[in-house]
Amino acid sequence: MLKDYFFLAFGNLRHRGLRSWLTILGIFIGIAAVVSLISLGQGLQGFIDDQFQQVGGDKILISPKVFAAPGSVTEQELILNKNDLEVVKKVNGVEDAEGALTRTGIVVNDKEQEIVMISGVNEKYLEIFGNIDSLQPIEGRQIKDTDKSKVVVGYNHVFGSLWDKKLRLGSKIEIKGKEFEIVGVLKKQGNSGDDNSVWMEKETFQGLFNTGNDEGTIVAKTEKGFNPDEVAADIEKALRKEKDQKEGQETFFVQSFSQLLETFTNIFAVVQAVFVGIAGISLIVGGIGIMNTMYTSVLERTREIGIMKAVGAKNQDIFLIFLIESGLLGLVGGAIGILLGVGIGKSVEYIATAQLGTTYLQAVFGLPLILGALFFSFIVGAASGVLPAMQAAKLKPADALRYE
Repeated sequence: MLKDYFFLAFGNLRHRGLRSWLTILGIFIGIAAVVSLISLGQGLQGFIDDQFQQVGGDKILISPKVFAAPGSVTEQELILNKNDLEVVKKVNGVEDAEGALTRTGIVVNDKEQEIVMISGVNEKYLEIFGNIDSLQPIEGRQIKDTDKSKVVVGYNHVFGSLWDKKLRLGSKIEIKGKEFEIVGVLKKQGNSGDDNSVWMEKETFQGLFNTGNDEGTIVAKTEKGFNPDEVAADIEKALRKEKDQKEGQETFFVQSFSQLLETFTNIFAVVQAVFVGIAGISLIVGGIGIMNTMYTSVLERTREIGIMKAVGAKNQDIFLIFLIESGLLGLVGGAIGILLGVGIGKSVEYIATAQLGTTYLQAVFGLPLILGALFFSFIVGAASGVLPAMQAAKLKPADALRYE
């Protein structure tokens, strides 16, 4: 019997082909938007998880706050220094710690000049981070402590369009009047800040930029058997005591990488929810369209309903026919929307890979997403048809047969 209801509903939809396609327009646009956004979101989340997995959950990041209430602290108090680094190293549970420095500087290539981010690092800093992709050169090697006049450059210096005069391994650039040889080129990150950057040996950087005892970002590695979140809390207490700062008024951030991942995930979830919510508006519009179509269908088929009831059809039978018909509208719209969403997601992935040279944006279409989208679209369609189906079921046979 249920199979007959589906065949009857499908036949009615096919009979009103143009109206049916216009009705499901809102549904498949909404589903396409939801599927593409969620797939790209899942792909990006997977990439972030993979990057944090490479770094490891035993790392802790200590960084200065870049803002403060006017007059509350001096500029110097917002900068971490060597004393802070030593305090971090002495905290129970810290295996090792090291800092890196970053400044904006002018790089000269022949007669060309570019303002880029320049970082000073040493081998210990790189060793603490481990084998993370973003630190691995695609050509040459990374910075060593003996590299007093050598640099590693971002992707755009050699493979991008940053310079009219192309650079390569062994080329020379000038920073603050000092000449440096390029010994490595970093992988493409997809953003100009990283891809235009220059890395040099830390002591050379300190002398070049006259940083004194300043430290930039400090990375600490926890000993085995210690909880990184607890060690991070102890580091915060130690730095607060050393700087004589009250809780909540710190001029620095201390976060374990698991806390950073949780923060990224929460922010990303909120952003994705907003976009999916906006896309959901079209689903509401589509649902209203289905409801309107089904009410029109009830009016057009009033005599048909009367005939079905006259030959023995029950209210429940009429209700199910119209409910299944509206559900099919949603289901077909969902199926088309999924195909469109897959196309949009893969297109964005291709453009990001081809134009930006990054694998950050990858569309991931899992079975739960596909089945969930189909189920949701059917539910939206069926729910939109409940009231029209109830109206059709309540029609009295005599009144329906007299309807013109």
